[in-house]
Amino acid sequence: MLRCGMQSSNPGLQRVNPLIRFLLFWAVHTLMLWVASQVFSSVRFDGWEALLVAGLLFGIVNATLKPILVILTAPITVLTLGVFLLVINALMLLLTAWLIPGFHLAGGFWQAVLVAFFMSVLSFLINLLFGLSKSR
Repeated sequence: MLRCGMQSSNPGLQRVNPLIRFLLFWAVHTLMLWVASQVFSSVRFDGWEALLVAGLLFGIVNATLKPILVILTAPITVLTLGVFLLVINALMLLLTAWLIPGFHLAGGFWQAVLVAFFMSVLSFLINLLFGLSKSR
């Protein structure tokens, strides 16, 4: 999702205090989950507390576990021309929903894949808006 570990092509964002940068990425992940809950009836939060905790955990899972899974599943990702990354994103979303009691993701795996696709597109648009990229 949002590339908080990557270098930004926006020099202003690189000079931001690390705490402010962390809070910004937490807010963006939380916003993406909230937008997904507004677009999809299968995504629901019991309250804003669950949404905030889910946004935090979703960011942590994407920053730690997802890169490991991407490396381990590189052969199948190459064979599917990158489509398998949607499966990994859906698994990260399902894991977050499983760990957070107030975060409900109904509809099973394929609904999670659809929501993950939506969130990937939303993340891409946010990356474009804020000028984030892999290279300088």
